[in-house]
Amino acid sequence: MSESRPPSAARVVVGVSGSPGSRTALGRAADEARRRGAELWPVLAWRPPGGDLSCRRSPAAAVLAEDWERLAGERLEAALRAVFGETGPGLPGRALVVRGVPGPVLVRTADRDTDLLVVGAGRRGLLHRGLWPSVGRHCLAHAGCPVLAVPPSPLESALAAVHRRNAWRLRLDTRHLQREFEAVPPDRGAPG
Repeated sequence: MSESRPPSAARVVVGVSGSPGSRTALGRAADEARRRGAELWPVLAWRPPGGDLSCRRSPAAAVLAEDWERLAGERLEAALRAVFGETGPGLPGRALVVRGVPGPVLVRTADRDTDLLVVGAGRRGLLHRGLWPSVGRHCLAHAGCPVLAVPPSPLESALAAVHRRNAWRLRLDTRHLQREFEAVPPDRGAPG
């Protein structure tokens, strides 16, 4: 990705983690950037394992922070390749790897009125919402620009169900899976 526009150009900032939901959001963000004539800014926020407090306590963690940041950059590049292939999105902009908590990092990055912040809506289960803070909810509550929350692909829940059945070594009913895949409209199955 390249920076070919002045800094005042409209931007579409998108949170990327490498998850299937974030790849769906990345594809939707590229579509929005093309439609608006805006720059695409994929952002991957990372934190050291155990958080910043544990990193400050251990001298070894400070040395490893450089490697963790490099690995985060590789994860962002892999997500971009997974969605756009080797050619890239074909849009101007910047890919950013930022150390910090994802929600606040995205809100700080999308700090202009003309920005659009795109996030994956994530899982909707009550248990999941209770145990893990939602990046999308944080962005919706704190962003000063419009926020687009992209729901997960319908195939994501079908694949998660297959994974659970496989983990418990339960027999897989392929007829049920076939019905699930046939129910998904062709344009909703893949990002981009």
